[in-house]
Amino acid sequence: MSGTIETPEPGAVPDAAPANWVDLHAPRAWRPYLRLSRADRPIGTWLLLLPCWWGLGLALVATGARPSHYDLWIALACALGAFLMRGAGCTWNDITDRDIDARVARTRARPIPSGQVTVRQALLWLAAQAGLSLLILLTLPPVAIGLGVLSLVPVALYPFAKRVTWWPQAVLGVAFNWGALLAYAAHAGRVEWPAVALWLGGIAWTLFYDTIYAHQDVEDDAVIGVKSTARLFGEATPLWLRRFLVATVLLIGLAVVVAALDASPLALILALAGPWAMGWHLAWQLQRFDPEDPRVLLRLFRSNRDAGLITAVAFALAALA
Repeated sequence: MSGTIETPEPGAVPDAAPANWVDLHAPRAWRPYLRLSRADRPIGTWLLLLPCWWGLGLALVATGARPSHYDLWIALACALGAFLMRGAGCTWNDITDRDIDARVARTRARPIPSGQVTVRQALLWLAAQAGLSLLILLTLPPVAIGLGVLSLVPVALYPFAKRVTWWPQAVLGVAFNWGALLAYAAHAGRVEWPAVALWLGGIAWTLFYDTIYAHQDVEDDAVIGVKSTARLFGEATPLWLRRFLVATVLLIGLAVVVAALDASPLALILALAGPWAMGWHLAWQLQRFDPEDPRVLLRLFRSNRDAGLITAVAFALAALA
């Protein structure tokens, strides 16, 4: 099975977003580094950012506070941090996976295995992105700073997870949804049970969308011995996706109910509309899931930006209610 999507741009990666800004407008000298950070594939930044916005919105509902200018900064800091830390995480992933990437059709064109960037250059690029992320993190309260530093553990471990466990998507979920805890704490000053339930719901969501994504590489992964939930579930994948869908909706719904105990009925209804509508979007994806069609798999994976935005908008409306 081939997951390639043809592109005329020299050095471009097969699964890059069509007509992305890196290939079209970025200076040529910067393109390999921006591709290393997946700037040509913005979906990953969205998937890292949206749980942050969920956490901030839910914290506003839980505290009953009106959004302030500092909350706007938290939202912006999350966006900048998501872009930078997603780039740093992908750079680290490509450094550690360079030998594996060279043996997989979908990834052999990445900057390191294709020779566009050396490992030393990638390490310097990683340090630059991490340094800028730290400067942004230091503008947040101490508890958020501590959570931000702690998030480096799952980020560092993720590239090795596929070598030792059939559930690397769960490790990715821990890392990618950490922002729900961090942003909640940045507003509320502490981590509370709604944030934990929201984080767990996000992990279930990641298991849903990244299992779909991993089905693009099952044949190559089987040959080189890389583990994934896609390989683990096989033909039972639709059943597992349904379970992750239900877990996502129930856990995020639980987070809303606990957070909105003292909120207005309108705020509760608006916030609950988020996971409810998101669940319908995931059900739509499940109906169209085709493990034999890489283009469908990639399109469904990318559609999770919209799925996550549904809940983010619902939480924002609830915070304003």
